[in-house]
Amino acid sequence: MVKKVVLPIKGMACVGCAIKIEKSLGKVAQVKEARVNFATEKATIVVEESVSLFSLLKAVRNSGYDVSASQVELHITDMRNTSCANTIEKALRKTEGVLEAKVNFGAEKVSVVYIPTVVDPEELVRVVDSTGYTAKLPQIRPEAIEDEDILKMREAWNRFKYSLVPGSIIMVLMVIHYMTSIKISLYVPITLILGFPVVFIWGWPTQRSALKSYRNLSPNMDALIFLGSIPPYFMGVLGIWFPYITFVEMGVWIMIFHLLGIYLTVKAKGRASQAIKKLLKLGVKNARILRDGNEVEVPISEVKVGNIMIVRPGEKIPTDGKVFEGESTVDESMATGESMPVRKRKGDEAIGATVNQQGLLKVKATRVGKDTFLSHVIKMVQECQGSKIPIQEWANRITGYLVPTVIGYSLLIFALWMFFPGFFVGFIGRFEFLPWVNASLPIWILAFLAMVAVLVISCPCALGLATPTALMVGSGLGSEKGALIRRGEAIQTMKEVKAIILDKTGTLTKGKPEVTDVISFGVGEDKKVLYYAASVEKGSEHPLGQAIVNRARELQLRLDEPKSFQAITGMGVKGIINGAEVRVGKPELVDGAKQEPKLQEKLNELQEQAKTAMVVTVDKKVVGVIAVADTLKEGTVEVVRELEQMGLKTIMLTGDNQKTAEAIAKEVGISKVYAEVMPDQKVEAVQRAQQEYGMVAMVGDGINDAPAITASNVGIAIGTGTDIAIEAGDIILVRGDISGVVAAIKLSKATFRKIKQGYFWAWFYNASAVPIAGLGLLHPMIGALAMAMSSFTVTMNALRLRKAKI
Repeated sequence: MVKKVVLPIKGMACVGCAIKIEKSLGKVAQVKEARVNFATEKATIVVEESVSLFSLLKAVRNSGYDVSASQVELHITDMRNTSCANTIEKALRKTEGVLEAKVNFGAEKVSVVYIPTVVDPEELVRVVDSTGYTAKLPQIRPEAIEDEDILKMREAWNRFKYSLVPGSIIMVLMVIHYMTSIKISLYVPITLILGFPVVFIWGWPTQRSALKSYRNLSPNMDALIFLGSIPPYFMGVLGIWFPYITFVEMGVWIMIFHLLGIYLTVKAKGRASQAIKKLLKLGVKNARILRDGNEVEVPISEVKVGNIMIVRPGEKIPTDGKVFEGESTVDESMATGESMPVRKRKGDEAIGATVNQQGLLKVKATRVGKDTFLSHVIKMVQECQGSKIPIQEWANRITGYLVPTVIGYSLLIFALWMFFPGFFVGFIGRFEFLPWVNASLPIWILAFLAMVAVLVISCPCALGLATPTALMVGSGLGSEKGALIRRGEAIQTMKEVKAIILDKTGTLTKGKPEVTDVISFGVGEDKKVLYYAASVEKGSEHPLGQAIVNRARELQLRLDEPKSFQAITGMGVKGIINGAEVRVGKPELVDGAKQEPKLQEKLNELQEQAKTAMVVTVDKKVVGVIAVADTLKEGTVEVVRELEQMGLKTIMLTGDNQKTAEAIAKEVGISKVYAEVMPDQKVEAVQRAQQEYGMVAMVGDGINDAPAITASNVGIAIGTGTDIAIEAGDIILVRGDISGVVAAIKLSKATFRKIKQGYFWAWFYNASAVPIAGLGLLHPMIGALAMAMSSFTVTMNALRLRKAKI
């Protein structure tokens, strides 16, 4: 058995760090797969059940990085002595995801350090409860909880803001000292003192990351900033004794621009992850439940399966359940993207975090904690954001070599300037109209400036952010529209899909029979025929019979109880209604009855329309025909037309006979039919389509059609309501209707388009900027600013995906 572990990683500077952690995790025995996402700062590891969490933590730490942990204090109400405290500590320490647990017996509290992606506070409460004691989470006002991204943004902003003050003073002093007749005494020592906090205090996280990367022989982007800021600063120190141009200002401003880039990128990444934050905020903090007949308000963590929750108009349903009592309309737009409210009656499923609009509802909890619809949605979005697609694997391999290549290239540039000064000086002499180009400087200074410019202008970060940020925005947009992208690979594969297979039952149709036609032969109105048929079918459990009864009830017909009811296997039913013998079923069932001349004509006509026709007789006289069919879902014809317009070949998969299948296909507008396909032959049908057309997408029920969905290149599973814990689908359609297929395809294509654009601009930037810097046409400070803006630009381009019309 394997399990999936997600660890939040801290200390990464670029995609090179992620690659280093992946390699370290991959060396752990029984690790099947390890993916580290630089943008989301998470590692997703597939391992054998037997692998301990601490072996994974050790691998992350061995690579020079660490795992982010959280801390919570639980209040314990019924400890009697230190033995109780020891029992609680042992139970918590055995819980996967708990790093440390300390009980304070006197204060009646336990402090727990845990990994939030592995275990949550509610689970910790349940662990303590299982030991026979009672734990409660601290009551924290929602407004008192600060968003992690806001904290990161504030920290990045403060580092940039505070560094700007001494940096600006240095810039003013430099202009006065070099560009006017005023010469500032002790200029070099003053700039060194002002620049020290910028390079070594506010820039320390960058320098520390760089030193770690050098120690691990895997230089990252911070290593380039280290070389662009530390050497110029210490060359400034030498300037106290040797009178030449100081580079302190350059080192300081390279760091300031780097800090600006960090702030802009953190801010943009925070906006990219808004979808997850919105989903997390949807959860309810408290619930009102019935306890011993009394209404009690409790934290959501205390709600158990089977509890009756009371939900008033305007309130959110606390967790997934079934309506136990009451009737109302519920806004389920957060789950399905559908703006129209849904009517709920006794027995209907209710989704947690959806809003009750009108009446009072009593809802019986059926799922809590990690099993709820909302938890599954959050998990799927996070899985998508943590997944890698083929184009990213390729980019990451190249990016892994980028930093060492840039360092080597910068040294080569320095050597070329020193060996061929005439060529380079002559070349930049033509560009002295640029304020930062001065061909009269000593050759070693020009060589040094070109080398530093190359180091600070290259940006592996931009390459590392192209895919993750687009996936973050795309998966978030999908969750809002009811199309959950479960596997990121599907986004790239979708653009290659040539045909789309649509399973008929439950995908194109509603999956349950409905009465479509009632035809009367000489007994008055159609309702009379329906009355006889529905009255006798009241005794039947067959789906077709139930469809007739449901239609009669919709028309509010008063039905009578059948007497002497008999079900004739494979043929139909018969019974006595008001003293008359009534039969409903296949034409063979009524052989010998007085025939109606137009009967066969009507039966043929209905069969051509792919409908099941049942003959109704009263006292051996044919009085009518009732047609039942699995009716098409609303909007099916429009969806199929749009899929064809997208250039996709549409194929219908059904167990119906060829004639019936072709009738349905003609009505819908589908161009190809695979008929008489048994459930165990669906995989073969998918393989047949792949041989015929190439890449194929399969749309079907995520449970019944799971093997066929898995066999296709892109599997699209249609879930309904709370039924979205579907393992087979690459994309899950929450709303349960086929219109989501078009949205999912458009979303996949729009997301991949943004990924390609991100890579194009990142490669274009690096491929053009690095050679220009090497030729001496870009000052290192301009290079540092350009580097800062490149990551920001790639992230902002991904954010434009939120405006995509899907």
